Amino acid sequence: MIKIQRINSELQKQIALIIDNEIRNPLIHEGMVTVTSVAATPDLKYAKVFLSIYCSDAEQKQEVFKAIVGAGIFIRNKLKGAMNIRLIPDLTFIIDNSIDYGMKIDKILRTLK
Repeated sequence: MIKIQRINSELQKQIALIIDNEIRNPLIHEGMVTVTSVAATPDLKYAKVFLSIYCSDAEQKQEVFKAIVGAGIFIRNKLKGAMNIRLIPDLTFIIDNSIDYGMKIDKILRTLK
């Protein structure tokens, strides 16, 4: 269990670095993309990558997400050189809306005061 947590943490760090520094698609850099967490299966065959994307509108957010999904193979190939593990998992990207939800709740609470 501790090993998977360490691998998830390292995957999260490395994926964030690849998105920030190695992907040349300007669409991705128009919004702010944060890798909030990674959940790999115990056999390391698959990993869910949760992304928080900040953009000016929902349409642009979807475009940035599609660009990241399109770069999934590139990201996985870069992980092969960056990680010292035998098997690099297949990556599934998921939009993490928990921060948006928290901001919405915070706004509602402020209006109630």
